Amino acid sequence: MPEPLSDDFGREVTGVRISLTDRCNFDCVYCHNEGLGDTRGPMEPSENEMTADEIVRFLEVVEGYGVDSVKFTGGEPMLREDLEEIIRRTPDSMEVSMTTNGTFLPGRAEDLKAAGLDRVNVSQDALDPEAFAEITESGAYERVLEGVEAALDAGLAPVKLNMVVFEHTAGYVEGMVDHVAKNDGLQLQLIEYMPELTGKPEWNIDIDRVHDWLADVADRVEHREMHDRKRYYISDDGTAPDVDLDGGAVDANHPDAAGTGMVEIVDPVENETFCANCGRVRVTHEGYLKGCLNRNDDLRSMGEMTREEIAETFEAVVANRVPYYGEYLVEGEDGEYEFNEKYLATPSAD
Repeated sequence: MPEPLSDDFGREVTGVRISLTDRCNFDCVYCHNEGLGDTRGPMEPSENEMTADEIVRFLEVVEGYGVDSVKFTGGEPMLREDLEEIIRRTPDSMEVSMTTNGTFLPGRAEDLKAAGLDRVNVSQDALDPEAFAEITESGAYERVLEGVEAALDAGLAPVKLNMVVFEHTAGYVEGMVDHVAKNDGLQLQLIEYMPELTGKPEWNIDIDRVHDWLADVADRVEHREMHDRKRYYISDDGTAPDVDLDGGAVDANHPDAAGTGMVEIVDPVENETFCANCGRVRVTHEGYLKGCLNRNDDLRSMGEMTREEIAETFEAVVANRVPYYGEYLVEGEDGEYEFNEKYLATPSAD
């Protein structure tokens, strides 16, 4: 395997995250569309979406730069009818994962697994159908549950459930933790809400309260040096205490037991170590490369997407990465987010 490219801060880029479409059958209230904002249009395929040939050509080029993993995202990537073909043609050296809302997994999960999909993240922000409908503006709750089961049956375990933690969902965290603790094959990924990308700072909650609660109810806590993340292993014995994540007291007398559910928090906003270990760049559905989720001024087109253009663009984007999420977009004294002028002179999309 070739040596990966490193940016100016010593971070090796070993993964890519490719948006296959900005179309989605959900309209989640917190969606930031891979940092691009709410750009979603009609549900019909767009001429601007990268073709399967272009996606595969990109992957073949970056494989030569030591990239060994790819995550397919959207919008909803399963709206691509050629998804199985794309996965099948992905270089064998790459681990292949996907983030989806799960509604199209029934009937397709086995084919995706056979095509080479290794694992899947399913967005699920609540266990109550009415709460789920309010957050996603979709009535597909039962279909999502069927999708999770289909993924497990197809051998895509463990299935990670993605839950964005903000004002609308904080009250459902405990139920979701209990759910994954009681169901084999499921893990929970609690994702810190990013107010600077969605324009609703009033929806933010203190993610440290979630960390503190999990630390009190967990049977075991594992620290991952990568991204400075903690993994919390929760018992399925039903003894987790009730808690108000917006400020209530926590019962610390949770008995030790064999942990069965794994919960992880993705908290990049104030976590410098998260970015210090980031080894991934992103590709938009239109074929632009970007070095960081919360930047749009560094978008670089791959032109006609010849192999030479892809290689040149990939090298440039890696070289142009910023050191830390919070160093580019900084919260000012008035609570508004401001751009760090140090990075505003960087090239934008062609």
